[in-house]
Amino acid sequence: MASCLENEEGFLIDLLLTGGLSSSSAVQVGEFVCNKLGTVSNKFSTHTLAIDNTFLLMSTYLVFSMQIGFAMLCAGSVRAKNTVNIMLTNVLDAAAGGISFYLFGFGFAFGRSNHNNAFIGSNYFSLQSIPDKSNGFDFSFYLFQWSFAIAAAGITSGSIAEQDGWLGAFGPSRLFGVGAIDFAGGVVVHMVGGIAGLWGAYIEGPRIGRFTRDGSPGMDMRGHNSPLVVLGTFLLWFGWFGFNPGSYLKITRAFEGSDFEGNSTAIARTGVTTTLSGCSVALTTLFARRYQTGHWNLPDVCNGLLAGFAAITAGCSVVNPWTAILCGFGAAWVLIICNSIAEECKYDDPLQAAQLHGGCGAWGMLFTGLFADEKLVLEKYGVGRGYGFLMGGGGHLLAAQIVAVGVIFGWLTVTMAPCFWFLNKHDLLSLQEWILHAMVVTLTIQMTISFPVMQNLHSTSLNRDEVRKNKGQIN
Repeated sequence: MASCLENEEGFLIDLLLTGGLSSSSAVQVGEFVCNKLGTVSNKFSTHTLAIDNTFLLMSTYLVFSMQIGFAMLCAGSVRAKNTVNIMLTNVLDAAAGGISFYLFGFGFAFGRSNHNNAFIGSNYFSLQSIPDKSNGFDFSFYLFQWSFAIAAAGITSGSIAEQDGWLGAFGPSRLFGVGAIDFAGGVVVHMVGGIAGLWGAYIEGPRIGRFTRDGSPGMDMRGHNSPLVVLGTFLLWFGWFGFNPGSYLKITRAFEGSDFEGNSTAIARTGVTTTLSGCSVALTTLFARRYQTGHWNLPDVCNGLLAGFAAITAGCSVVNPWTAILCGFGAAWVLIICNSIAEECKYDDPLQAAQLHGGCGAWGMLFTGLFADEKLVLEKYGVGRGYGFLMGGGGHLLAAQIVAVGVIFGWLTVTMAPCFWFLNKHDLLSLQEWILHAMVVTLTIQMTISFPVMQNLHSTSLNRDEVRKNKGQIN
């Protein structure tokens, strides 16, 4: 139990001998002092662990509250007749995601054992061996990661609403010697959910009546409840303060050589960068869309705000507040351009989720490769990591970020496009087969990307033959 190292205890005993104590007395006093120091040290460690776990649990609760935001945003953005269906998908995202992440999602994503490989985890299934002191995994860490996993599922729910290791900066062998930086899930959450939703909405096709036979815009399908959209947006903003700052996992760590700054400082700064990016997009989108359409558009401003949060997620810990404003400004134009391309391609995404989370998540990764600050990267990731190309850090980090975006897009295309094609081909995207649809998509995501992104359930008031005959057309 002694807290002193052997040489420290010896030094203390020598000091006591010099003070006139006998050998036996000096040894006894030395051991007594070291034991007491050990007790104090253990108490400090216990309290530090409790504080860090409390911080992580509070962050988890904030991230989980985003499910309420997703539900309200989706409900307000669809037509009234589809409200019950989209709310059901949000509830099932969390419920099915909870069971699947417990059974194998956490193990696939974080498993570490002698049987590990570079592709997927091989233990911790059903939370076996948790808590695990050797890897620092406690139940609070599991809950935090689960809340992230179901957030990815909530993103995909919006895309098809109303339808009936070597990359990472911590790896032992880092890409281009620096690894990619995705601090809070710009690609592993937002881009995963967005691109999965992209393929789901593309394969199933636009909502009936969304476009005419000649491809021009059809009936107006705007959401039925703006207050719910605004409420959902603010709830998601609130939850993002757990999503981004909470990704530090620990709040008690102090920066080396500083008696004032530490993770607590970085956590607060991350909240600032998150806020500034979202605000920048909201204002840019407000005036840009006013110029394009001639009127103020509330849903576009709300989506713009969320686009800023999605964009800053990858680099929120390593960019300065002033660059976060630039990130948001760029994300606004990425969102506007992606929406224009979607319109031209007759792609129908009721919540712009693929454009918002997929497009702006990818932009955030590239932005991090351009503007990551050397000092902030050093504080978070240590020496030997790259920093922003425009900040004097060379092109290694930017190259790693580009490869990361390409790999995620390619991997989701290979895994999710066939999954949705199969479901659509066999008429499994209608209300009658929603249970099988949910299970197939959940299992596919778990087995392919180690992240339980549960896709949506779909329903339609028409029978399947009528849907196939009329989808995407009106007379």
